[in-house]
This record gives sequence, structure tokens and C-alpha cells, in this order.
Amino acid sequence: MTHVAAKELGRRRITVNTVAPGPVETELFMTGKSEELVQNIVKMIPMGRLGQPDDIAAVVSFIAGPDSGWVNGQVIRANGGSI
Repeated sequence: MTHVAAKELGRRRITVNTVAPGPVETELFMTGKSEELVQNIVKMIPMGRLGQPDDIAAVVSFIAGPDSGWVNGQVIRANGGSI
């Protein structure tokens, strides 16, 4: 959907991108998970930690800002290197 919208809207100078966050330490993510499960998830992240809301906000800020004018049709995975 991102790629199709980017192609359609690009001619109007409207960029379309997607931010795909990995595990982020929020109340929604943490609820119902044991500490052991959380640690197992962290072990799978090359950067060795859960993301923080500010990590994702920084990516969104970049995509929404003037420095990303040539970025279009991309899925940006903000996930600490997780697959």
C-alpha cells in the first residue's frame, strides 16, 4: 500500500512512507509479559534493548520533516536490527 500510494501521490510532491517499529517498551507491549519473556525478546535484538517511544518518535519526526523530501515509498524498520 505504501508503494502504490507513493507512486500515485509523488507527482503531487506528497511523500508516503511507513514506520515499522520493533518491540517498544510501552505499557501496551509490557502488559501480560513475564520478565523472562521480555528478556528473551531483548536477546533477539542486536542492540540489546527494547526500543523506547522516543526512538520511534525520532524516526517519525525525520520522515515528517524537511530533510526527508527525497525519501518516498519506503518502509523504515525502527527495530534495533531485529529481523
